[in-house]
Amino acid sequence: MSETTMPATEVETITTERELASYELAYHVLPTVAEGEVTGVSDELKKLITTAGGEMFDEEDAKRFELAYEIDKYLEGKYRKFTSAYFGWIRFRLEPVKLDALTKSFDENKQLLRYLLVRLTKVEENAPFRFHEALVDTNVRVIDTDADPVSGDEEMVSEAEVVDEVEVPDTDVVEEEKV
Repeated sequence: MSETTMPATEVETITTERELASYELAYHVLPTVAEGEVTGVSDELKKLITTAGGEMFDEEDAKRFELAYEIDKYLEGKYRKFTSAYFGWIRFRLEPVKLDALTKSFDENKQLLRYLLVRLTKVEENAPFRFHEALVDTNVRVIDTDADPVSGDEEMVSEAEVVDEVEVPDTDVVEEEKV
């Protein structure tokens, strides 16, 4: 008889370390909240995260800005429309099994217009997008939409002529094209 060797099986190791996943909570605070109280709302969200066992590792404070479209929210017995909000985000690590309880506590917060909770990949975790900084650092090209097309035998210009490139502060851009 020949001796056969059975394949080795993986042994489940018991560890005392918790397995944490990285998440980002992006949130809009209602514009009806006083500007001085917005940090209190952010602190309340952080407290909910730490109470659930989460460890915060990055954040961007909530600042007011105009929304791209109106958002309806059911408040005090009727739907109200909002065109602006305070936007901020918090990145944290948490055990995935505790996520449902944390989400329910976010749902109960009446000062949030809406929120989005996403799980981060390692690449996303190491490269956060700073929304408010990006708004300030926006480069905008001013174009002349009334520019005459090239005359003669040459082909017509399909794009508008670039007049100047400028840096725009945190204001509304009306007839300019963002690059």
